[in-house]
Amino acid sequence: MPDHQTNIRPLPNLSASEGEPTSICPENLPSLFAARPTEAHKGTFGTVAIIGGGPGMVGAALLAGRAALKTGAGKVLIGFAQTDCPIACDLLQPELMLRDAASLFQAALPVDAWVAGCGLGTGTQALNTLNRLFALRGNTPLILDADGLNLLAGGLLPAWGPGTVILTPHPAEAARLLNCTSREIQANRQHAARALAQRHQAWVVLKGAGTLVCRPDGRCWINRTGNPGLATAGTGDVLAGMMGSLIAQNITLDQAVPGAVWLHGAAADALVSAGVGPIGLTAGELANAARQLRNHHG
Repeated sequence: MPDHQTNIRPLPNLSASEGEPTSICPENLPSLFAARPTEAHKGTFGTVAIIGGGPGMVGAALLAGRAALKTGAGKVLIGFAQTDCPIACDLLQPELMLRDAASLFQAALPVDAWVAGCGLGTGTQALNTLNRLFALRGNTPLILDADGLNLLAGGLLPAWGPGTVILTPHPAEAARLLNCTSREIQANRQHAARALAQRHQAWVVLKGAGTLVCRPDGRCWINRTGNPGLATAGTGDVLAGMMGSLIAQNITLDQAVPGAVWLHGAAADALVSAGVGPIGLTAGELANAARQLRNHHG
C-alpha cells in the first residue's frame, strides 16, 4: 500500500507534555532473566495463539510461532487464516500446534496472549477472522501486527474489546494509521508513537532504528539494541511472537513489551558479533540467539 501523499492531516496535538523516553536497559528487566522454578510445567509458562499465515504467507505465522516457543512459551497454537490448515506439521518446529483459524476459535482453548496479523492478508476472510477474534478474546492481551494494522488503518475493524492491545507498526504502517507520510512519522517519532497510543488507547511499538515503546498514558521507552541486519522480511513477525511469548509467561507489560524489543535487537547484535550478518542475516536466525540471551545473559 503506497504512502499517502495528499490530503495530509497534521499529527494530533497531545494533552500531556512529552518528556524524554527512558532507555530500555536489561538491568531493568529482571523477569527476562529470572531462573525458572524446579516445579514448573508447560502450563506455568503460558499459551500463545497466533492468527495469520494467509495464502502465500504461511511462513510469517511460522516465524512468529517458532520465536514464541524459543523465547520460552509453554505452548504455541497457530490458526492459519485459510479455509483449511495448509500444512499438517512444521517439520522444523513440530512442537507447534497447527489449525485453521476457524477451528482454533471453535476449540475455545485457554490462551494467555494472542498475536494477530502476521501474514494475515487484508481480504474478506482476514477481516472476518479478526472480527471473530475481537469478539471472543475478552481480557486476553492482543498484539496486533502487520496486516492487522492495515485493516485498522482502513477503518474496517470494530472495537477490539476490553483487554490490552499492543500495536506494532513500522513507519509506513504508522503513517497509514495517522493519515500522514512516513517522512512526517520519522521527523518526530516520539510524538507519533504517543499520538497513536492516545488515539487508540493501546500500547504502541514504533519499529525502526531506536524503536519506541509507548503506553496509553504517554510513558515512553527507547531501544538502543539492533542493527541493519533486522532490515529483512520476517523480523517483525519474530518480534510479535517474542512479545506474545513474554506476555503469556505472565511477565508484566512494563517488562514484557520493552523486554521483547530489547531482546529482539540484542539477538541481532549477538549474531553480528558472531559473524552472522548484518548482510544476509535472516529472521529465522533470531530466535536461537534470543534463547541464548535469556539463558546466559550476564
